[in-house]
Amino acid sequence: MTSASLEREIGRRRTFAIISHPDAGKTTLTEKLLLYGGAIHLAGSVKSRRAARHATSDWLEMEQERGISITASVLHFDYQGFRINLLDTPGHQDFSEDTYRALMAADSAIMLLDNRKGVETQTRKLFSVCRRRRLPIFTFVNKCDRVGTDPLGLLDDVQNELGIRCFVATWPIRENDRLIGVYDRAAEQVLLYERTDDHGQSRPAARSLTLDSAELDEQLGATAAATLREEIELLDIAAEPPDWGAVARGEASPVYFGSALTNFGVDVFLERFLAAAPPPAPRESTNGPIDPVSEPFSGFVFKVQANMDLRHRDRIAFLRVCSGRFEAGSEATVSRTGKSLRLAEPQEFMARERTHGTEAVAGDVVGLHDRGNLRVGDTVAVDGTLEYPGVPRFSPEHFAQIRMEDALRRKHLDRGLRHLAEEGTILLLFAPSITGPVPIVGAVGRLQFDVLVDRLEREYSVTVRLDPLPFHCARWVQGPDKDIEKTAGAYGRRRVEDTDGHPMILFDNEWALQRSMSQDDTLTFFDVQPRKPVD
Repeated sequence: MTSASLEREIGRRRTFAIISHPDAGKTTLTEKLLLYGGAIHLAGSVKSRRAARHATSDWLEMEQERGISITASVLHFDYQGFRINLLDTPGHQDFSEDTYRALMAADSAIMLLDNRKGVETQTRKLFSVCRRRRLPIFTFVNKCDRVGTDPLGLLDDVQNELGIRCFVATWPIRENDRLIGVYDRAAEQVLLYERTDDHGQSRPAARSLTLDSAELDEQLGATAAATLREEIELLDIAAEPPDWGAVARGEASPVYFGSALTNFGVDVFLERFLAAAPPPAPRESTNGPIDPVSEPFSGFVFKVQANMDLRHRDRIAFLRVCSGRFEAGSEATVSRTGKSLRLAEPQEFMARERTHGTEAVAGDVVGLHDRGNLRVGDTVAVDGTLEYPGVPRFSPEHFAQIRMEDALRRKHLDRGLRHLAEEGTILLLFAPSITGPVPIVGAVGRLQFDVLVDRLEREYSVTVRLDPLPFHCARWVQGPDKDIEKTAGAYGRRRVEDTDGHPMILFDNEWALQRSMSQDDTLTFFDVQPRKPVD
């Protein structure tokens, strides 16, 4: 591949994530993007227990049983000349750390809002992550097939709540409180959709009209057509003007209206998004900004997943290619360990399904078969001196002690805990005791504990019970060991170590944590896991 062809290939990559509050319709929208991209031919719905199939991106058994997204998944497909890497993320706040990792690998984000609820708690949290990374954000207001907030009022809500300028990219067209089409401001076209009887499983036909068309009056009626023309004129005169330069800088967001359930407005949104979303951009590293077109190859691991194929007990490291070309057979270096790694054939994904590739370029997300050499945050590069900032691990807020039903399965338990800790499902900690280290698990959200128990039983044939511990916050700590022991020995605290040997202190309340941080001046507290083990 020549440098010119490499640049062309990288230029057609679009790597993005979808963020939303739970129940905003994120998994449904993901399905419809796959449908329009030709990756699937029949869209399912996780809302229907009687559906013939589950959502493509929800492949864990527990996801299918509960109808929620638990783990981030990668979906590759081609559409209108673009190579799309869609990172489907969990919407539930208990799995926000997995979403954060996916956003580290994305070049842009789609913010999905519920037409009736606007900006919600989880939306704010995930938006702040995108804002810190200055990701271009494209907003899709979903569920417009139902009566909801006034569109302009919703835009005001987004601007006031999130502090980002918004401008209308498409405008909803309603008839008797039903969404029947959208107005595409960029093309100056009205799109009226034909309602189907298959509950949104296929693409609806759409009729394209101009605002001044006599046919528009015939389709909507003279009064409704006149109202629509007045609304568009008001947008042109008084609303925020389109500013695509500000979108690229993460300072403004185009807003699209539609319904992922009926597919109305999804087609124009996908086409406009792909045209405006950025290709891979330079990334900061210890060697300065790395241009995606520059050789040699480099990338970083943002996710590790165990047992995607239960028959082979495999372990896959998901790697975002940041520069150059990933070529099977090349020699690279893992920055954390300094060890050499021979790059095997990359895996391309459609959720759990995978295919073998021979090479990938900057912007792509590939899977590497791993035998335990790679961790989340590792840089893999031909240039062994290069290192990307990595993916931070945040301190948990819920803690429990593991109790086994069958002591003879201890080796299976240890292996399962190690694997699930490495992929980030839980934080595995050890507390000293007379009989030896006691395993303790920490999680950002309680639902992660349900996932842990379920996966230990399904994937490792180990039945466990979790006994909740009376701690509600924790910090990694560095300083003289005697001072750590003294602080951790106070009432309502406990010293533990993570799997890398970093000491942590668990606190029973926020007040005790703040008191220690203000009084123990010989210690340094971290809410993000330190990169290097403590001596």
